[in-house]
Amino acid sequence: MTSIARTAPLALSLALAAATAAAAAATPATPAAKGRTLQQILDASQPFDWRALDPRNTIYLELERGRAVIELAPQFAPEHVANIRALAHNGYWNGLSVNRSQDNYVVQWGDPEEDAAKRKPLGPGAKDKLPAEFARKSAGLKMTVLPDTDGWAKQAGFVDGFPAARDSATGSSWLAHCYGTVGAGRDMAADSSNGSELYVVIGQSPRHLDRNITTVGRVVQGMELLSVLPRGTGALGFYEKPSERAPIVSIALAADLPEAQRAKLEVLRTDTPLFAELVEARRNRRDDWYLQPAGHINLCNMPLPVREKKG
Repeated sequence: MTSIARTAPLALSLALAAATAAAAAATPATPAAKGRTLQQILDASQPFDWRALDPRNTIYLELERGRAVIELAPQFAPEHVANIRALAHNGYWNGLSVNRSQDNYVVQWGDPEEDAAKRKPLGPGAKDKLPAEFARKSAGLKMTVLPDTDGWAKQAGFVDGFPAARDSATGSSWLAHCYGTVGAGRDMAADSSNGSELYVVIGQSPRHLDRNITTVGRVVQGMELLSVLPRGTGALGFYEKPSERAPIVSIALAADLPEAQRAKLEVLRTDTPLFAELVEARRNRRDDWYLQPAGHINLCNMPLPVREKKG
């Protein structure tokens, strides 16, 4: 039989615990300290947090509707980038066209001529055949790794501002197919691209293409000129009539243009404490509209800010 003397202290303890819990529930919790919003972080950035585009690795795709600025990534695809520089220097794309616009996938440009014998010559310094550059050794690359898992790679993050992924088991890294990523179209053979047929991702990130095709850079400004092009009605979004194609006025290497004709752009560095704070603010949005923070960031949902260069 349980005695009253043994149960009384237990009853008192339970009563005190219940009272404490009730008092805690009745007292509003102190709100957690609210961090800076995305815009507040950017407004607080310093010149050190930004970098200018290298004119040797920047090309301008001039359409009738305006200019798209593309930053090239020689650290991932050196031979393709060298060929693209040569093609731009030769004016290869001038007068050619955007030939494909596939909904939620890619826009592609180059020579629409299907007969190889009639295609436009690449010009001096450009190679007709290049090795596949789907990935490279991770050694020598400094990656700002995102804190969350990536469904397509062991790790994902940014290398020199480019969305990238890597696999420690194979020691390889590659550019990820995020919105705005530019790649070199190929045929069935892995080494069948030479950089003359380029495409840009305009839809939901097709990460299944990673390590299956050479990626050469990303659009940093002017994506709206490409993403809104009328969709092609042919197979894979190719235009069926020449009149549907968007003419290319020119594609030029920034280094080949006078200073006055170059875009004065800066992109946010991805190897700074400010960028780390920006990632966290994106993972857990603190804007007043958000009620439930996500607590997760996807590589392709972390856009890189671009601005007009000050001064």
